[in-house]
Amino acid sequence: MAGKDRKKELARQRYERQQQRRAEEAARARRLKLVGAAGAVAVVAVGGAVFMVATGKDDESTADGPKCAYKAAPNEGAPKGLGTPPSKPAHTKTVQATVKTNSGDVEMQLYGEKAPCTVESFVYLAQKNFYDKSPCHRLTSGGLNVLQCGDPTGKGTGGPGYQFANENTSGATYTEGTLAMAHSSLPDSNGSQFFMVYKDSQLPPDYTVFGKITKGLDVLKKIADAGSDPKGDGKPKKKVEIQDVTIAGK
Repeated sequence: MAGKDRKKELARQRYERQQQRRAEEAARARRLKLVGAAGAVAVVAVGGAVFMVATGKDDESTADGPKCAYKAAPNEGAPKGLGTPPSKPAHTKTVQATVKTNSGDVEMQLYGEKAPCTVESFVYLAQKNFYDKSPCHRLTSGGLNVLQCGDPTGKGTGGPGYQFANENTSGATYTEGTLAMAHSSLPDSNGSQFFMVYKDSQLPPDYTVFGKITKGLDVLKKIADAGSDPKGDGKPKKKVEIQDVTIAGK
């Protein structure tokens, strides 16, 4: 092969490799959802489909402020008698929270004004001790760099027994320190699972941003440095357990 043709061929191969990497990163981003197994998807999809037909938009604003709708969903792991948050959120301003883990504390600021229904749910679950002794079951790296928590079963299919709509997604970006909700492949299927971004990540603006990490990124990065099994997207090799979630002033 002539030298000029050889250079063209090498350039073509480099371009194809770049396109393949980008496609793989995009596919991984699309997989950021609550469920992993095909059977679990079917269970959540049934609940989600009923929810969408029955309610449409899950929250709305009124003259008295935002109103939230938390609809029943067949999520695994919901304790009996948990109930649902109030439809009129009490936390519509900035809320300070601390997620205490066996690896260290992560402090965060919750956006009660931008995502009142999400923050109301998070505070409600924290006060009900829903997150206590629950694992962070998923760690990803590469184009998507998050630690995902909030499933009491640790399998990626659990939740609080209710779902609610997305908030604060317009123009959303998922830079280092972002706190956002995970959900299934269906829209408006938020529950209890959330993710903490330890390094800038590429994601479509489909995940509710409801806060930011103000202290404890070093804790997340140490967990990330230990890796996951399987590598790139799996269970953290360093076991991570939420011991308690505290809300300032509560």
